[in-house]
Amino acid sequence: MAAPSHQATYDAIVIGAGIQGSFTAYHLAQRHKNTLLLEQFVLPHSRGSSHGQSRIIRSAYPQAAYARMMPDSFHLWQQLEAEAGTSLYRRTGLVVLGPPDDPELEGCRRNLGANHVLDAATLTQRFPGLRLPAGEVAVWDGTGGVLLAQRALRAVQDVFRRRGGTLRDGEKVLRIEPGVEVTVTTTAGVYRAPRLVIAAGAWTGALLAPLGLHLPLQPLRIDVCYWREKELGSLGAGSLSPCFIAVGLRQTPHGIYGLPSIEYPGLVKVCHHHGSPVDPEERDRVPPGTPHPDIALLSSFISCYLPGLETSPAVVETCLYTNTPDEDFILDRHPKFSNIIIGAGFSGHGFKLAPVVGKLLCELSLGEEPSHSTAPFAISRFPGALRAPL
Repeated sequence: MAAPSHQATYDAIVIGAGIQGSFTAYHLAQRHKNTLLLEQFVLPHSRGSSHGQSRIIRSAYPQAAYARMMPDSFHLWQQLEAEAGTSLYRRTGLVVLGPPDDPELEGCRRNLGANHVLDAATLTQRFPGLRLPAGEVAVWDGTGGVLLAQRALRAVQDVFRRRGGTLRDGEKVLRIEPGVEVTVTTTAGVYRAPRLVIAAGAWTGALLAPLGLHLPLQPLRIDVCYWREKELGSLGAGSLSPCFIAVGLRQTPHGIYGLPSIEYPGLVKVCHHHGSPVDPEERDRVPPGTPHPDIALLSSFISCYLPGLETSPAVVETCLYTNTPDEDFILDRHPKFSNIIIGAGFSGHGFKLAPVVGKLLCELSLGEEPSHSTAPFAISRFPGALRAPL
């Protein structure tokens, strides 16, 4: 292999140009830091967790830490829309469905307020395509909606470059050497900076292992399923068709979520919030005949809750989650090398919070007091993560 040809020194280097790394670079450039954003794949790509057209955004969160972060996130999304001169958010509202005693649903209700609860009759009246079994309730989040994911990723990268940032794609990181200046060697260059942020999604574990840090990160391959409406518009159009999250289901410990027809006309996105363990390098190599147990689970759910949809998916795509055991993020410094910052484990619910995550990773890298508490996202909650010296 030819020796790397590019050499440069920056104020900051960010590894990973998904939505989290791109927002981190955006905030660093906003702070007038000469920043390099590295991506191993040629952009745009669909190998990670930030591709596709749609993600849910919501205020409804059972965990208080995320609920407190969401107003800031909405504000920063609006700021990006203004800077990029494009719309990134469609307000549809969001319904959280489930049994009234479910802790997750109760947490959402508590953080939103009691007046946001809908009974089955009210829900059916407002959204005829969405059925609620007897004994279940719904919590209404009027701020919820859809983020246009691919457009958002492109927008934040474009603004980053307009602020003077450097984005180099198609460069895989080969080696990270800690020090007062961190040295990052890629397939095409050697770069140095006094601060490094690693936000490499499912590849984060492989980058951290040589640095003596073994985080409990589990990449999962997710079936992203689209279901045809039996009659076009049967679930409502525009604001009449909300996003939804179903929690506390008897048939699965994991939730099911859905978004209105955006990617494909007449196809509604309904997915299981879980998947199968996978090596991210092997994600697209699924042998023919591999079973998809989530699809049977989703078909059963649709028969009960969404009778206006066909019960076999029209399109099945794949995406990656990178989960922590508690499904909370990791936003912290390396325990041994304090100028190496880590953002990881976004567990399938991080996209909406990326503007705040990027701000927090930027603040950590600059040695500032974070604008939101990062205590819930500390590496120290995983004893033994730092297992071997470099």
